Amino acid sequence: MTRDELASMIDHSVLKPEATERDVRAGADLVREWNIGFFCVQPCWTALTAQELTGTEVRIVSVIAFPHGCERSPVKARAAELAVRDGAREIDMVMNIGLLKSGAMTGVEEDIRTVVAAVPGVAVKVILETALLTDDEKRLACRITRDAGAAFVKTSTGFHPAGGATTADVRLLRANVGTDFGVKASGGIRTLADALAMVDAGANRIGASASAAILASADAHAELMGKLVWDETFDYKAERSRR
Repeated sequence: MTRDELASMIDHSVLKPEATERDVRAGADLVREWNIGFFCVQPCWTALTAQELTGTEVRIVSVIAFPHGCERSPVKARAAELAVRDGAREIDMVMNIGLLKSGAMTGVEEDIRTVVAAVPGVAVKVILETALLTDDEKRLACRITRDAGAAFVKTSTGFHPAGGATTADVRLLRANVGTDFGVKASGGIRTLADALAMVDAGANRIGASASAAILASADAHAELMGKLVWDETFDYKAERSRR
């Protein structure tokens, strides 16, 4: 994997509720500077972000029903429509976790399907909040997400105290959605070693707010932009074990 390939997989995120206009503009500057593929923001900042990134290849991602997932389906769908109108090219929606845990599988699927139908042609990622789910619930959520027409499963919001992405969860998600579906690892990915571990486990998208630090480490390891940052010379497992 080259440094540029890694950068193209990153969803840089500015999602804290206290994030200001200055923070969002700084995030836009960062994704331009580091040639990052995606920029994930709250719905209220989508239009500004689209304006800031006009003329670039960066794809804007807007979160919906974030971070709890408890809004009613028509509200989620309308929020997704507005985000796309404002310039979002992907939607990250939070699954209704309480419905899943209540055994209301039809309700969970209809919730996702309603959002997917509201934004035809736009990739919808479904945030499962895996730290709250049993392995059986994760498997079930994967099946429901695929059946509802979404494009990705995503591990976490990064805001729940139960935790974020783990390599074990990424492997489980990948095993259950197959090779032709997206898996986004997000939550607690702060280093190059973390990012590469998630890719190795099966993620094809990385959500992170520490994107600059990750790519700076990639540049340092590769020495020259475009050289391999993931090969036999970099033992990311050893790097993670030392933390």
